Amino acid sequence: MSGPRGRLRVVVRGAVQGVGFRPFVHRLATGEGLAGWVRNTAQGVAIEVEGLQPSLDRFVARLEAERPPASVLLSVEVVHLPLTGYLGFEIRPSDVGGTTAALVLPDLATCDDCLRELWDPQDRRHRYPFTNCTHCGPRMTIVERLPYDRPSTTMRGFTMCPACQTEYDAPSDRRFHAQPNACPHCGPHVELWAPDGARLSTHDEAIAEAVRALRSGAIVAMKGIGGFLLMTDARSEGAVSALRERKRREEKPLALMVPDLDAAEGLCFIDPVAARKLASSATPIVLLPRRPGAAVAASVAPRQPALGVMLPCSPLHHLVMREVGFPVVATSGNLSDEPICTDEQEALTRLRGLADLFLVHNRPIARHCDDSVVRVLMGRPLMLRRARGYAPLPITLGTDLPPVLGVGAHLKSAVAFSIGRDVFVSQHIGDLETAEASRAFDQVVSDFRSLYALDAVRVACDLHPDYVSTRRARAAGIPVNAVQHHHAHVASCMAENDLDGELLGVAWDGAGYGPDGTVWGGEFLVASRSAYRRFAHLRTFPLPGGERAVREPRRSALGALWELGGAARAADAMRGAPDPFTGAEIRLLLSMLERRVNCPRTSSAGRLFDVVAALVGLRGVTRHEGQAAMELEAAVRSAGDPSVWPPRRPMGHNGAGSYPVAVLSCGSGPLVLDWAPMLEGVLRDVEAGEAASLAATRFHSALAEAIVEVARRAGLHRVALTGGCFQNVVLTAWTVEALRAAGFEPFWHQRVPPNDGGIALGQVVAAGSGPREGG
Repeated sequence: MSGPRGRLRVVVRGAVQGVGFRPFVHRLATGEGLAGWVRNTAQGVAIEVEGLQPSLDRFVARLEAERPPASVLLSVEVVHLPLTGYLGFEIRPSDVGGTTAALVLPDLATCDDCLRELWDPQDRRHRYPFTNCTHCGPRMTIVERLPYDRPSTTMRGFTMCPACQTEYDAPSDRRFHAQPNACPHCGPHVELWAPDGARLSTHDEAIAEAVRALRSGAIVAMKGIGGFLLMTDARSEGAVSALRERKRREEKPLALMVPDLDAAEGLCFIDPVAARKLASSATPIVLLPRRPGAAVAASVAPRQPALGVMLPCSPLHHLVMREVGFPVVATSGNLSDEPICTDEQEALTRLRGLADLFLVHNRPIARHCDDSVVRVLMGRPLMLRRARGYAPLPITLGTDLPPVLGVGAHLKSAVAFSIGRDVFVSQHIGDLETAEASRAFDQVVSDFRSLYALDAVRVACDLHPDYVSTRRARAAGIPVNAVQHHHAHVASCMAENDLDGELLGVAWDGAGYGPDGTVWGGEFLVASRSAYRRFAHLRTFPLPGGERAVREPRRSALGALWELGGAARAADAMRGAPDPFTGAEIRLLLSMLERRVNCPRTSSAGRLFDVVAALVGLRGVTRHEGQAAMELEAAVRSAGDPSVWPPRRPMGHNGAGSYPVAVLSCGSGPLVLDWAPMLEGVLRDVEAGEAASLAATRFHSALAEAIVEVARRAGLHRVALTGGCFQNVVLTAWTVEALRAAGFEPFWHQRVPPNDGGIALGQVVAAGSGPREGG
């Protein structure tokens, strides 16, 4: 048989040893005609399978559906890897390496057995909001220290009744040693509070009143597993607009929660991979192409063709959503840029004025944990925010590392640490711009140290001297390794794809501190895990006003136009741009550019996206990070079939193809990818009155072809795509397609974000492998 082939690494955690799991895997793999191996590890079972792609897809689906009856699968992680040429399938000896200590497992969505009990009027847990068992329920958000026993969790204040204790003690029961085990007689309960903290109702009536409030358009703050959610009717323009105004979140898309998969399919196009992610034990927010006429308010995701949708993740969520019966906005319980609230008393203060009612419960939350966010790209998940359901599961490497703590960057912060060959990556913390975020960062680091008795021999941080995380690292009192931002991105991508040796890393994002003191962001690095050199970069251009240009794409556009043709051309081309400058403003900015005052130069790919978004009339001033680039990506999709995501890449430089690209040699220094021909093409299309979708399509296609051309010059077969720009599925898919067509082997992110949420992993890997800074 012929067809596309692949290789998967599958890591299964749970009760999977001593239950016939390895023989089951052997029968399943050989029955599908797959080669590879299976073995027990200190964390569960590891599997590698290689063969035809349809057989691999069936293997993964059957692994969970047909597992041995006595097994319990707590998590199944699947990673796509390069082919290695296995012959036959074998059961290998157990691997004694890796972390032998107990793992802190992620929080798991309600299992089918618990849901059946929840809806069964004859069951003693009928409509109980805290039903759980060993297959599901809170883990990371209730454990305070290891080992993971009930006295070491936030459930220690709830003494089990005789019936619950009997379940807990019986090895044949699925609640055997389920630490959060409880029932209505002995466990936590819910209450509905007024904004002043007055108790309005309790138990089932509290849920009923909260549902009535949601039906009337109110905003309800609900305490979930890892913190508070702000919820309101997603169909109501008035309710959503009120939430935006109170939360100070002008246009950034809001997540939706729907009662079930059928409701999600009524709003969005959902392929099988996305459906599995939605219904998985992690229940992440999945970004999905919306159906025309989807019954949600336009203000949920302004000017975006996708919706972020999730299913209920706990019995309390299920109870609320079944009775509400329509999609609700379910966004983090915080003000913009702050960490999520976890305590009901704290919520009364921090969410004052945001929520009309508070649906709370008395099970304490040990640590915050937001909802995870994923996209689906070319049949694989692409993690955008790693939190509930995934954190703090480790990324397992092929070799041991010394104990290293990675403190991440400044935006989308997360931390990581290594124990042996496992690198544990924390839940999403957020942007370290507020006192609350800095406290959350310190708490996560403290949690990691105490939970795992971490005694790091060094701490890894970003090169940028002014990041909060860098200052914390410098104050830690142990040796510090400063890892260049884009090298950390590449090392992160290499680690999760199990890559070693040297490759070409394409690290594109908004900004990263370069060792030459300039702002990097459009980088091509010849890199290994431990070292790098700058092989090529995007042509630099000035940013008038510095940091203000990050929030105003019109400033980036003005700087690029000035670079392209001087003041006169810049002023002329900006006349039709959105959010136009006043005459006085543009004269001042052009004067700054001429005198080189507060106009730092950057090679940022993110700012180049801003330039094009402004020139084609999409966005002159942004309301949230990445908005201009998101709208440029959306413009590509707007002209095609809304169910196809992303559309196919146009070919060639003519018609609806690509803009031309130029790669310039600069003596002994790095190559320069010159965006001038692309920008000239954009300006021609704008002057000809072409639609923004055409320019956006040609621009994305040109970037993919430019990456291929640099890869040819580098002469390396493997190419890693990383950095925040590769959250863009059009850019990523088209680049992967172009690289493969040219004979290269591309890699991208799956389990950790390509954005700065993956930086800490790369820092640990680079520092633990012995980094040497490049030029």
